[in-house]
Amino acid sequence: MIRLHVRFTLSLLALCLSLSNSGLAQEGPAEIPAQTFKQERADFSLQFQDEVSPYRVTGMFVLPGATEEIEVVFGPLGQRYELAASAGQVEAIDDDRWRWTAPVGAGVYPLTITDPASGQSSIINAIVMVPASEAADGRIGDYRIGKYPDTSRKKNYRNPEGFIQVTQENQHTLVSPHFTLRQFLCKQAGGWPKYLVLKTRLLLKLETLLQQANEHWENVHTFTVMSGYRTPYYNRAIGNVSLSRHMFGDAADIYIDRDGNGRMDDLNGDGKSNYKDATLLATLLEDMTDQPWYQPFLGGLGKYGTRSHRGPFIHVDVRGYRARWNSP
Repeated sequence: MIRLHVRFTLSLLALCLSLSNSGLAQEGPAEIPAQTFKQERADFSLQFQDEVSPYRVTGMFVLPGATEEIEVVFGPLGQRYELAASAGQVEAIDDDRWRWTAPVGAGVYPLTITDPASGQSSIINAIVMVPASEAADGRIGDYRIGKYPDTSRKKNYRNPEGFIQVTQENQHTLVSPHFTLRQFLCKQAGGWPKYLVLKTRLLLKLETLLQQANEHWENVHTFTVMSGYRTPYYNRAIGNVSLSRHMFGDAADIYIDRDGNGRMDDLNGDGKSNYKDATLLATLLEDMTDQPWYQPFLGGLGKYGTRSHRGPFIHVDVRGYRARWNSP
């Protein structure tokens, strides 16, 4: 029943995203319509792994040889679609539903779903991970992962089953229309390949927030991800809490930086980049939390002010329950 509820609410999200959204209340300057930002939504949505994506490109993370079902939702009734896989095995279940078996080698394997009638297509960048068992000694090759805590008795925590292998060649792979693998890499030192954990639901939440940001400010093409994935090794080295959501791939510290100066933009127009700007960005997310479709995206929201070594930012995650904190 829980899985069905998640699918229903995520399907409701995809349906809502297919409709025009009204503006959200804000402080500061009047709303500026986006000029060149493109939401990159298709005429149909894709459902897989208990997620529903309305976007033209989405990341899906699987283990070697895993079998996943992919289904078109919110497309024209009676329409026949085609799925072309760059690798792996495809079994057609219906005109809009397939079963795909992943290859055994780690890598990126695009799946293209096409509506022949309109010519529109969406891509799932299916990424075959390296099984977590290969990091049993705390490393994968020369890359240090560290040891995950025992979460067997912790609600809403689940240690990763695998790690995404990020290479110099695939680091710019899109995992949603406006985010790439590289943006979520851990900040620890080390050569290639690197490894990370990332959840599709976090990406869908970030895209939803990004859409809202573009209804308020001009040309916010992505968020700067100040901190995405953290290995347990790195998390411990920086003295962070032992159960940081960043270690589980479902959290990101973000800010808007359109001028590329490494700091949050002055969103409220007062000539400063500070906690007020983080609060303004956080308010966009808060204003969505009571919507029925938002429930699968419940999670943490933290607001952080300026420090000597960085500007303001907000923390977002999809832990499954509401959590709030402030650090002005």
